[in-house]
Parts: sequence; C-alpha cells; structure tokens
Amino acid sequence: MIEAFKEFYEKYKKISSLLLEPEVLSNPKLVMKYSKELASIKEAARIYEEYLKVNDEIEELKSIASSDIEDELKDEITQKEKRIVDLENEASRLAEQMDPNADRNVIVEIRAGVGGQESAIFAGDLLRMYVRYAERHGLKTEILYSHETEIGGFKEVTFSVSGKGAYSLFKYESGVHRVQRVPATEASGRIHTSTATVAVLPEASEVDVQIKSEEIKIDTFRSSGAGGQHVNRTESAVRVTHIPTGIVVVCESERSQIQNRAIAMKILRSRILDLKQRQESEKLASMRKNQIGTAERSEKIRTYNFPQNRVSDHRNSFTTYRIGDVMNGDLDEIVESLRKWETESKSEFSRS
Repeated sequence: MIEAFKEFYEKYKKISSLLLEPEVLSNPKLVMKYSKELASIKEAARIYEEYLKVNDEIEELKSIASSDIEDELKDEITQKEKRIVDLENEASRLAEQMDPNADRNVIVEIRAGVGGQESAIFAGDLLRMYVRYAERHGLKTEILYSHETEIGGFKEVTFSVSGKGAYSLFKYESGVHRVQRVPATEASGRIHTSTATVAVLPEASEVDVQIKSEEIKIDTFRSSGAGGQHVNRTESAVRVTHIPTGIVVVCESERSQIQNRAIAMKILRSRILDLKQRQESEKLASMRKNQIGTAERSEKIRTYNFPQNRVSDHRNSFTTYRIGDVMNGDLDEIVESLRKWETESKSEFSRS
C-alpha cells in the first residue's frame, strides 16, 4: 500500500518547486490552488519520505559486515523493520481518508448502448434519475451536450453536476447500466434487455490540466439541428481532437461556435484528467487483490428490472424493490450500501 504514496511524494516535491517560481507567486489563484493541493498530500508525502529513509538505513546496516557488533545490528534492523510496518499501517489508514477528487464537481456522460431505440429511451431515464438525485442534495445540473432521438431519448447526453459532495455522490455510477422491461413500442408484451453506459468524470480546471495549443486540432462544421426555422446555417459545431491521447470531443448544442468550443474544452480537460487518474489506478491495481470502487466502464454494474420492481447492484449484491423511487432520484440507499462495501473491502485488503 505504501508504494501507492510515491505519486504523492513526487507531486509534493513538484508543487513545492512550482511555488517558488515567480510566475506562480505573482498569480494568487495559482498560489491558492497549489497550497491547497500541498496541504491535501502533505501527510502522504511525509510517510513515503520516511519510508524511503528507513529503508535506506536498513540497507546500510545490512551492508556493515562486523561480527563484533552483529547482535546490536540485528536489534537495530529489527526496530527499523518494525517502523516500516508502522508506516504501512499509517499509509493504509490514510488511504481510506484520501480522495483526490473529493471536492470536485463532476461531468457525467450517458450513452445509449445495446438495444436500439429502447436503449436511447433508457439513457433519457437515467438522465432524469440523476437530475432528480442531484436536486435532492441541493446540487446544480447543467446540460453541456445532447444528441436526442426522434422518440425522445438520447444517443448521448453530457451534463455537469456542481456543489458540495458532487463527486462523492456520483462516483459509483460509472459503468454499464442494464434495463429489463417491456418497451412501449413492443406490441407482444415481450421483455427486452437494453443497456446504457455512464461515465463520471471529475471536473478539471485549466490549472489541473494544461493543454497547449499545438496539442489540439479544432474542426468546425454545421450543426445538425431540428430543421425548419431553427436550422443552423453557420458552422457553429466544434470538434476538438487532443493529439497526444486521441481523445475527441464534439459539441454542437449551442448556436455560438465560441460557446461550443468552451464547452468542448471543459469536457476535454475532464476526460484527460480522468484518463490520467485511471492510468495511475491501473498501475496500483497489481498491488491490490481487488479493485475497490473503480467502476470500470466495461463492467455491468447495475440492473433495473421493471417487471420485478427490482434494482440490483452487481458489485456488492445489493437489491431493492423500490424501482419507482430509484428512477425518481432516490439513490441514497444504493450509494450508502456501496460506501459501506467499499470501506469494508479496503479494510479486508489492508489486513491481508
């Protein structure tokens, strides 16, 4: 577990250096941002720094070849090895408390999956569920981009959630959501199974992710509108490609090219931050027996079975028979069960 703190140690050194640079010191917003980051990782950096120091001391003691003081060396090495164990325990306890995204707003992307029109309708149902869930907790939502279908669903919709605790409330929603029900268009009454994917991205600022102009390619094109008097006759739609990662963001929801570009860049920064954090998590995965709360997007995480009035989360085997309440935004019972499961799983890993 303690090896996972290496990134905090390196980040602490990097930010400490940045805070000494004149261009940073002259920018109060950057000073506040970096100072806050330092405070949040200071303890993790301290633990890792001491871990390195004690390890070096152990290696040095082991390199001393002298039979005259062999017993004394053994005692000292034993004491230092005990300190390593203590540091490992400190790291485990601290890891449970630390979440680099805890104070962030989020960007949620919902895409229709398998199931044709029914999957698009289900994507719209998930959007309404999340908007009502956010409202229950006093959070603000804003649609950033949407691609509606003729029957009222969504092929894709992206929205932001802002306010205290946004990430902690939505972080468990990333993954494949499955619905089992009889579609309104199904004359025979046969139950269909459809899916939609959800991605929850921690919102990134320009300070979090700095994108150089030469790293992006921007294309403009005519937005596909509703037609008639509302048809967009100018090239206001924007496609932004981030060359280093290959991430592509398209935005055509606004009538202004400037607005669409701003929204696209906002989404792009969050996707890049999410990619970096997932890559870091993958590096740590080999050190853990199971992934806790990562909600891999390729995994089916939850099933909404309407005929049985049932919602089942497949990560912790939680089931509730209040599907109507859930679809109206009452996710608290599900989220609380996932928090408890995450804590218990981390504790089991720490003891193993």
